[in-house]
Amino acid sequence: MSLFQKKPSLESSAPAYVLDFNSDSTGIEDKLLIVGLGNPGKEYMGTRHNIGFEVLDNFAKLEDFPDWINKKDLKGHISLKSIGGKRIILLKPSTYMNLSGEAVQLVQNFYKIDNSKTLIVHDELDVNFGAIRIRGKGKDAGHNGIKSVINQIGDEFSRLRIGVGPKQPEQIDSADYVLKKFSKTEQSYLSKLHKESTNIINEYIFSGGKLDPETRKFIF
Repeated sequence: MSLFQKKPSLESSAPAYVLDFNSDSTGIEDKLLIVGLGNPGKEYMGTRHNIGFEVLDNFAKLEDFPDWINKKDLKGHISLKSIGGKRIILLKPSTYMNLSGEAVQLVQNFYKIDNSKTLIVHDELDVNFGAIRIRGKGKDAGHNGIKSVINQIGDEFSRLRIGVGPKQPEQIDSADYVLKKFSKTEQSYLSKLHKESTNIINEYIFSGGKLDPETRKFIF
């Protein structure tokens, strides 16, 4: 599965639908930003730290979003579509994880979206694999991508925290662990994880950016 689709002819100029969308003539009142965190590059595909990218890729595919476009001026890959009368902006930062907040801030500013309409999808080492947790705001919990986002836009944005823990073996460095690929057993459950994540993202969209904080567990 390819996380990035390279289209040089599109990278040099903004697509028409992006430019038109920034105009009041669209008539669309509500805009939501959904961000998947990860690292660009084939070497990071399939790693725990890139589950945010993969969840967003799966969501975009299932909901028939247009192909990803690399917007260098916004430091990320973007796809847009209207769902339920709302304009949905999907973003995968191309900054690498530790600078994710730069892309989030740029996209928020460009499309005039505030934190209350922003959802960040990311891996969470403190949550066991097989569980998804929703949070309205809070600290970074040691996640460098979330730390970068908080440094750029503050902490009052929604988070969809995909469990990738616990560390195995326990003594392994956390940074090394999240950069490892999912085990074969874990991979067999990823389709369930993607399905539930898509359900939650759709709930977020149709509720206008509101989700009740709760734990969503899978039965493995």
